[in-house]
Amino acid sequence: MMLLKLTQNELYKIFSLMRSYIGIVLFTAIVPLILWGYGMGTSHIQGQIEGAVSEMFFIEGSPTNGYTAAYFIMNFFWVHIPFLIALVGGDIFAGEQANGTFRVYATRPISRLSIFISKTLATMIYTFIFVLYFGLLTLGLGLIWHGSGDMLVFQDGILILESSDAMQRFLIAYGFSFMNMALVSAIAIFFSTMVRNAIGPVIGTMALIIFFLMITTLPLDVFKNVQPYMFTTYFSNWEMVFFDPIPWDELFRGLALITSNLVFFLGVALIIFRRKDILS
Repeated sequence: MMLLKLTQNELYKIFSLMRSYIGIVLFTAIVPLILWGYGMGTSHIQGQIEGAVSEMFFIEGSPTNGYTAAYFIMNFFWVHIPFLIALVGGDIFAGEQANGTFRVYATRPISRLSIFISKTLATMIYTFIFVLYFGLLTLGLGLIWHGSGDMLVFQDGILILESSDAMQRFLIAYGFSFMNMALVSAIAIFFSTMVRNAIGPVIGTMALIIFFLMITTLPLDVFKNVQPYMFTTYFSNWEMVFFDPIPWDELFRGLALITSNLVFFLGVALIIFRRKDILS
């Protein structure tokens, strides 16, 4: 019961900060703009696609429908979302330290473990809500605006997914994407327990992710042996959900690495927080 109240209090503090709404406001403004531009610029693309595959396949609905639009937006935005997630995770501990509110906790019979768990749970809940809102906005608004139909995926050729199959795959893809963003939150929490201001954890989180991304994307032989062990290698693993057949072994191998890194960063963060001087 105490942990539930602490988590509710942390959620209240998160959603009382303006920075928690930056990403939500940004997506609310820009996703409709992208969907409008997508609709204005896909008429010639639709004609080319239908001309290329009409002799081989029968496509139900428009090939440039809401599913394709949502897939397009996901490819564009998952590079930028970590920064917006880190804004909240980076402040969850450092903000309390800067404001001196940890001293209030110290006067109450609340263990540091309970404080850490409640703050971590609240951050993960916010991350889930963020990803859920992103999914509802992109996929939901995309289907309303551009309609449904068979989805075309260009991966070593053309893969046509039925509408019902595409919806199921999107749900799975958002699930894997949430785990990726949960790791970003864990990294931000890790840095947040080390400093006294919220700017440092955000910069540290993004610097670490950019550094790992550089290693995983540079086509150099010297990095090939370590790339399978870098968590950023699997930040785009959600794309494999749209392959046929779905490479489940590779997906779950990536998920295992993401989960192990998440546990590692949270574990180290807990050790740091339990040893941290919060009274000075």
